[in-house]
Amino acid sequence: MQVIVRDNNVDQALRALKKKLQREGVFREMKARRSYEKPSEKRVREKAEAVRRARKLARKQAQREGLLPAPKRKAPMRPARPAVVAPSAANAA
Repeated sequence: MQVIVRDNNVDQALRALKKKLQREGVFREMKARRSYEKPSEKRVREKAEAVRRARKLARKQAQREGLLPAPKRKAPMRPARPAVVAPSAANAA
């Protein structure tokens, strides 16, 4: 895996590398290899993951068909406006 460092910006390159590793599943693999997982536990975990994926797929399909309401979208964040200070009566006189 390769990440290019532009303008000596190592922090940005490190963020890009972490994102690529996350997408590839390297962190999940490292966590799984920390300790031994019994074959029976592995089967249970994989079965649960498959069920979760199937439920998610069915939920998305039902939303597309209109059987379930679509999830509510988060409102976009507006940039903060500077506070406008009204002139006081003492300053106006």
